[in-house]
Amino acid sequence: MSKNQVMIRRFNTKDENQLFALLEREGEGWSCYWYGENRGEYAKALDNSINYLLFSENELCGYIRCHDDDGFGVYVYDLLVDKSHRGKEFGRLLMEQVCNDFSGKEVYVLGGNSPYYEKLGYAIEGTIYIVKPKKQ
Repeated sequence: MSKNQVMIRRFNTKDENQLFALLEREGEGWSCYWYGENRGEYAKALDNSINYLLFSENELCGYIRCHDDDGFGVYVYDLLVDKSHRGKEFGRLLMEQVCNDFSGKEVYVLGGNSPYYEKLGYAIEGTIYIVKPKKQ
């Protein structure tokens, strides 16, 4: 897929329904974000976070939620790519967007022990991953 068919932009409240539909499609594992009262709480978390959405041909295919911890680094809390769009490097593109926008700061992933982040080449340190993007 060519890069001109993929667009990454910041989340705004008009995107909320589309984002929650993406979370719901992910199923039970993400229900703590969208089920019942949790939706309202997660909407508040979105308001207090830095969020990016990835669109492919105008379809929401992925998102990332992070927080700039003023001086300590940027922490990635959530990264999700729709099941039908995995394997297209959309997760990597979202991570690179965060790294580019916060190029003067360390970027960390709060992801526990995930083989996905190891596959991207990030070094695990304790229970977080230090993101060291490849130079282009």
